[in-house]
Amino acid sequence: MAELAGVSTDYIVRLEQGRGLLPSEEVLEALSHALRLDDDERAYLFDLARRRLPSPDKPVTAPAPELARLVEDLSPLPAMLVDHRYDILVRNREMALLVTDFELVPPSRRDTMWLCLMDPAMRDFYVERERVISEGIADLRAAWAAHPDDQRLADMLAELRAGSEEFARAWAGHDVKVRGRGSKPLCLPIAGPLTVTFEVLVPLQDPDQRVIIYRAADPDSRAALDRLVAAPATVRASPGV
Repeated sequence: MAELAGVSTDYIVRLEQGRGLLPSEEVLEALSHALRLDDDERAYLFDLARRRLPSPDKPVTAPAPELARLVEDLSPLPAMLVDHRYDILVRNREMALLVTDFELVPPSRRDTMWLCLMDPAMRDFYVERERVISEGIADLRAAWAAHPDDQRLADMLAELRAGSEEFARAWAGHDVKVRGRGSKPLCLPIAGPLTVTFEVLVPLQDPDQRVIIYRAADPDSRAALDRLVAAPATVRASPGV
C-alpha cells in the first residue's frame, strides 16, 4: 500500500499508530486510491484526518420550524426528522402509528438505533434485522467521524457497545456507508408483513438533520399501511423503527 500511495512504509506505520502526523490532502487522496475507497469511505478518512472544513457551529439539534411543518405536510406518507445521531426530533401521525407511541418513550431514548437495539418490543419489527443494524451503524460511524467532539453521541455509542452484542459486533466491522434510499421489509402485529421504501432528504441549510420518508413498496404493503391507520387506537400497539 505504501508503494501505491507513494509514501514510505515507515510513514504508514507512524500514521497507523497515530504518532502526531497530519497527512496532506495529497497523501489522503493517494491513500484513498491505494485502498480503493468508495465516496463514503473516502469522506470518513478525511474526517478522521480532520481535513474536512469544520462547521462554524455545533450541530443543530433543535428542529427547524420549516422542517417540522414539512414532516407534518408529508402525511399520509410516514415521515420523521432526525439529527446526525438519529435522535427523532419530529414525526408525523403516520410514522408514530408505524413505529410506536413516542409519548411512552423517554425523550432521551427517542433514537432509532437505541430503540432498535435496546427495546425488546422492537426485536421482531425488522425482517432483515441484521442488515438494518449493520447499515445503521455504518451511517453512525460516519457521523461519529464528522462530529468527534459530540459527547452525547460518544456516550450513546459507548452505551450501545456495552449493552448490545449486536451493536458491538457490527461496530467492530468498521463499515462506513451513508444510505440515502433503500427498502425495509417489516412485520407488524396489526398490519401484518409489509415492505417500505425509504428516502432520506438532507436540507442544505441544516445538513446535520434529515427528513426520512417511508412509502409502501407494493400494493399489498399499501393495503397493510391502510389497515394500520384504520385500526382502533386500542389495538395499534406495533412498536418498531
